[in-house]
Amino acid sequence: MPRNPGITDEDIIKMYKSGIPFKEMVPIIGLSDRAIRNVMYKNGIDMNREQFSGQPRKHKVNENFFKTWTHEMAWVLGLFVTDGTVNSKIHSISFTQKDESILRLIAEYMDADYILAPITPTRLTPTLIINSKEIKKDLEQLGITANKSLNIPFPDVPEEFLPSFVRGVIDGDGWVQKNGYVMNVTTGSLFFAEGLLSVFQSWNLQSEITKDIENGRNTIYRVKVKGKVDLPKLAKIIYNGVTDKSFIPYKKNRMIKHLK
Repeated sequence: MPRNPGITDEDIIKMYKSGIPFKEMVPIIGLSDRAIRNVMYKNGIDMNREQFSGQPRKHKVNENFFKTWTHEMAWVLGLFVTDGTVNSKIHSISFTQKDESILRLIAEYMDADYILAPITPTRLTPTLIINSKEIKKDLEQLGITANKSLNIPFPDVPEEFLPSFVRGVIDGDGWVQKNGYVMNVTTGSLFFAEGLLSVFQSWNLQSEITKDIENGRNTIYRVKVKGKVDLPKLAKIIYNGVTDKSFIPYKKNRMIKHLK
């Protein structure tokens, strides 16, 4: 079983020390779990028995984070439903973001250790890993499960926290026109698209859903808000009162620059 191109002993050791279980390392590295153990032995690494069984190493995290609605929780949840992944095999979730400052802020809000998955030929974007059975269970109660992209529902978010949640969604899968008056959010779930459209309509925004076929198979839905009046109005709703850094700066700048 050949090692995947570009994977070094140092990469394997970093994966192990980050808490990734052996059965999850196998497809990334291209070696059997026995061969991975041999790399550890060769380099004198003291191994954790729990990782042989596929159980993730415990890291610090506030396991009650998704139990109580706050503006920080709603924003993180919005990011997660768009850029997050629930591991189907182990009690682990992950966030993927090009901007590491966003991942660091998520870890700060969740009182979590800042553990990034190793960069590999198939994983080039920074990915924050959080191991917690309780958090995974709380997300499932919100309707967020593994393989969520095509069927995720729009969570039942209290009205007070909808602006923060929508801001997180836009930060995750939103696109804001640089000089124009269009914002759209892309999703593979019609249920989520219809829920988001309903929120925009409740805010009296000019909005619509369009759809495209991706790679000739899956339908992709785009929920749009557009117009010289409506885009600034959306910006005012989702950024009003935000005093911390819970937003992606360039998206905020493109949305608020039309505000008088």
